[in-house]
Amino acid sequence: MSGPHEGDGAGGREELLARYARLVRHELPAAAADGGWSLRADHCFGRVLLDDAVGGRWYDVLDRRAGPAFRQLDDERLAQAVRTAERLLTEGEPLVRALDDRSLRWRGKPAKRRGQLP
Repeated sequence: MSGPHEGDGAGGREELLARYARLVRHELPAAAADGGWSLRADHCFGRVLLDDAVGGRWYDVLDRRAGPAFRQLDDERLAQAVRTAERLLTEGEPLVRALDDRSLRWRGKPAKRRGQLP
């Protein structure tokens, strides 16, 4: 993807939604398995990306009952989530750990110890 598609209309948004879904469901879990990352499950990647996009616990901002949370993000936050997911692919475990630790702090949970899988 060449960059964010804010303002491109429905086609750009649909491309971002599809890209987000591919990243979270397939590309990030595959990279995590190959790289031995501390997160591996698609829903964990979704949690850290959504939390990062909204700046807190995603379910305090988005409606759990209104369908997939990523589809509720506005165009700017959706583009940010895609950019962050792509950064995860290139930066790997250090960024995964930083985003996961922050997400867990927002939930009042301790950071994971090294070597501990979710």
